Amino acid sequence: MVVGAHVCGTEGDVSDDDAGTPLGGPGPGAGASATGGGLRRRRRRRRLGWAGVGVGALAAGAVGGGWALYAKLNGNITADEAAAAELARYEKERPTALVRGAQNVLVIGSDTRSGDGNARYGRNDGTERSDTTILLHLAAGRDRATAVSLPRDLMVNVPGCRRPDGSRTQPVFAQFNYAYEAGGSACTVRTVEKLTDVRIDHHVVVDFEGFKRMVDALDGVEVCLREPVDDKDAKLKLPAGRVTLNGEQALGYVRARKSLGDGSDTDRMDRQQRFLGALVSKVQSDDVLLNPVKLYPVLDAATSSLTTDPALASLRGLYDLVRGMRGIPTERVQFLTVPREAYAGDANRDQLVEPDAEKLFARLRTDQPVTVAKEVPRNSAARGDTNTEPPGHTESGDTGSPLAPTFHGNTAAAHDCG
Repeated sequence: MVVGAHVCGTEGDVSDDDAGTPLGGPGPGAGASATGGGLRRRRRRRRLGWAGVGVGALAAGAVGGGWALYAKLNGNITADEAAAAELARYEKERPTALVRGAQNVLVIGSDTRSGDGNARYGRNDGTERSDTTILLHLAAGRDRATAVSLPRDLMVNVPGCRRPDGSRTQPVFAQFNYAYEAGGSACTVRTVEKLTDVRIDHHVVVDFEGFKRMVDALDGVEVCLREPVDDKDAKLKLPAGRVTLNGEQALGYVRARKSLGDGSDTDRMDRQQRFLGALVSKVQSDDVLLNPVKLYPVLDAATSSLTTDPALASLRGLYDLVRGMRGIPTERVQFLTVPREAYAGDANRDQLVEPDAEKLFARLRTDQPVTVAKEVPRNSAARGDTNTEPPGHTESGDTGSPLAPTFHGNTAAAHDCG
């Protein structure tokens, strides 16, 4: 049983001192430390800049074998034409984008049981559910990214949606993951937009098999475990300390809910966020980005697992989306869970904590920075997730603080074993 786990640091991570240095100049202790922090940031930007050149060359197409590789990668991605048509029917009721250049991408992890070895995770009855959903906000200046996890047990208003067989469901107040089961990605997008009033510009659906293949293509992702893991439900047995997870192990690690950690969905989402932070660092490393032999399998695995809106369903579309992200430092890639608490009608379900959730959504809509911290100050205007507290206890609420609200979360740079 794992009480807690943190993702390990990787070479090139920004130190705590670097993360706290204002952009306008060196912070306390300027000198060698500040110079070193700036050098590390410049090196990271150079690495990502070269990566952009490499992907750009692929996207531009080459001759002979280069064109064949480009064509294969380009053809891997599935365009979600049905979702695009359904969303077009409801265009008039969808939110308006408020900030030009900002992008909101809904990342949906599908729990389809098709594929080698996936039957162990449940019945392959043809029904797909959204196992994990993340609202990724990319700032207009591409100087920060914020990933907000939406719990699958969150009680929400799901609109009437078109089923795969052409019939339509009735609007219902239900668990969030019902939206994907009822009407796929289009229904999930509409549900999130009604919940947040945030315009979703793009959506991406990733399945189990694609997730495993991408981790394996990276030669695994390193995490740090405070205690050994012996989790029969997750088919996972790991030692304490630094461990490099292969694809199968990584899937068990991020999906385990009942017996890994404290058994809560909060712990599971925190674990997913830490793993994604480690994945970001691994992909950004020189060992992957500047090595075509390693980069191609990663791109192949990533693209073959994706179903996206038509605008993203090409290597060029994906490149246009990510090229502005290559300069975002890991300390500005943030992860948090939407503020929520136990649902009043069922302790096994969740509901939003207000006004905290609306403060978060308002900042995303208007492209304002979101502040996250492992320990949130008592005088913060928004405390974030309260689901781990005893019934009746909440740490949320506006205390009249003039400061911007701080939410419980972490960054991709927060990779430590403490």
